[in-house]
Amino acid sequence: MFEGVLHNSMMWKAQEQKAVEFRMVNLRDFGLGPRKQVDDTPYGGGDGMLLKPEPLFAAVADAKAYTPEAKVLLMTPRGQRWKQATAQAWSDSNDDYIFICGRYEGVDERIMTVVDEQVSVGDYVLTGGELPAMTIIDSIVRLIPGVLGGENSAAIESFSDGETLEFPQYTRPEVFNDMKVPDVLLSGHHAEIAKWRDKNSLKANKE
Repeated sequence: MFEGVLHNSMMWKAQEQKAVEFRMVNLRDFGLGPRKQVDDTPYGGGDGMLLKPEPLFAAVADAKAYTPEAKVLLMTPRGQRWKQATAQAWSDSNDDYIFICGRYEGVDERIMTVVDEQVSVGDYVLTGGELPAMTIIDSIVRLIPGVLGGENSAAIESFSDGETLEFPQYTRPEVFNDMKVPDVLLSGHHAEIAKWRDKNSLKANKE
């Protein structure tokens, strides 16, 4: 799942610039027995399967051998809600990160002894932690200076100040299906354009 996302667009560009390096660890490589088992039924009963501790600990140890000081992150709905400000702070840091992507009903709780932080992308449940991890990685990497290209590209985006949604934007043609670009954006008057953009930015009503 990660190959298609991390080797395309801005993620590919960031790697080409040596701004970031990705290394993928396949949990199945540390599976147990001839079938490379990585999950089992939960004690106490219940539907679904949990990721076993042995493969999880072995995979984290393998990643730690490559980046000993890396912070270990677990993608889980019970984690801290991911925000743009957090993405900016992590992008500004020189830290390395190991993302644990749960599957099925989750992970054996004992893995928490090596987890530094639990992270959530929202109050809903997905099949696994891969999509949240890719979302978080994208939000961090695109903020690394030079990745987006324009000096102010990230500064004017939604939530760059923690609460404001970006103003409406337009490109050519000037008129499409009888819908015209606002005159102020064609005026070349930068102060008026700035006022229009500020007026038309939305304050996000989000927790």
